[in-house]
Amino acid sequence: MDDISRGLTHALQLIVSADPAVMQIIFLSLEVTGLALVISTLIGVPLGAIIGLSSRARARGFITVLLYTGMGLPPVVVGLVVYLLLSRSGPIGALGWLFTPAAMIAAQIIIALPLVTGLTMAAVQSVDPNLRLQMRSLGATRWQETRAVLREARIGVIAAIVAAFGGIISEVGAVMLVGGNIEGKTRVLTTAIVLDTRMGEFDAAIALGIILLALAFVANAALFALQRRAGD
Repeated sequence: MDDISRGLTHALQLIVSADPAVMQIIFLSLEVTGLALVISTLIGVPLGAIIGLSSRARARGFITVLLYTGMGLPPVVVGLVVYLLLSRSGPIGALGWLFTPAAMIAAQIIIALPLVTGLTMAAVQSVDPNLRLQMRSLGATRWQETRAVLREARIGVIAAIVAAFGGIISEVGAVMLVGGNIEGKTRVLTTAIVLDTRMGEFDAAIALGIILLALAFVANAALFALQRRAGD
């Protein structure tokens, strides 16, 4: 209980004093997760809609199984694969991304993309099929039909984005493997918490944990407000 009290006090001190090291960790965490989420959304939402609207049952069933498998991928395995790809002997090692924020973003995209795609697909499939028939009878193009279905499924799509955000903001295994937890370069909130805990700095770890929870709460509250607005 004393550790928690000290951690809460320490968290408030770090926030009020705008500690440069902590601010750098917070901004990098938001940058990595934010970019990964935006890219996953831009790719996953249209892809999920296309799969959900596909009339090829067999192909859609196989892709669905792949997506569900991707949604359950252990993050540490994703980190291992990305590490091997970006290592000096890896096929894309020439990019020089290993132990950089770019590698961390790539790992988080791989984790988030199946979530956004799969849940968007499920949301699209739950839309009344009569809507598509009505759109076709009015002479709508395929793009107009897809846009109408996505508008109808917007609450489910936002839920997919929320789920993806939750999956990557708290992720530690993959980003630690490919980022290396380098101070001032690739250290984010989750990896900093692991390091402080290992060093016995429990008040600092709790403080960073409280900050992480606060950031997750604010971001999810914003997405929830957007979801409610979309439902009105």
